[in-house]
Amino acid sequence: MAPYEALYGRKCRTPICWGEVGERKLERPEFIQQTEEQVRMIRERLKTAQSRQKSYADPKRSHVEFQVGDGVLLKVSPMKGVMRFGKRGKLSPRYIGPFEILEKVGAVAYRLALPPDLAQVHNVFHISMLRKYVPDPSHVIQHVPVEIHEDMSYEERP
Repeated sequence: MAPYEALYGRKCRTPICWGEVGERKLERPEFIQQTEEQVRMIRERLKTAQSRQKSYADPKRSHVEFQVGDGVLLKVSPMKGVMRFGKRGKLSPRYIGPFEILEKVGAVAYRLALPPDLAQVHNVFHISMLRKYVPDPSHVIQHVPVEIHEDMSYEERP
């Protein structure tokens, strides 16, 4: 008994055997050859389409890896249209930080040293939420404390 038949309780209906179930008839060799050629052509076209899509997606990907002790910026919100820390639109900060990486948790996850006012936020983040911080001596960082309530909301202040 074939695996398909054991799994589904009926015979597999392939293009070679498109007759009714229970009816046994052999198709002409030309029909079988034509079907195999069409399957080969479809596979080639699928490979071409996959290759084209891969060439579009690959330039946007970059291999990023951080070391323990590196400084990173944390993405505040992954969605557009969400009000971030009381500021709307272009003025809302996309990233906050810098924060130090304490350890590498998995292949793409890192544990950060967050300040006490962000203690309610889980300190392990996916690599897509982080951006490398390049320190600049002329860059003065003013940390604005954000008071986050237990239900993960905050009070807006003008």
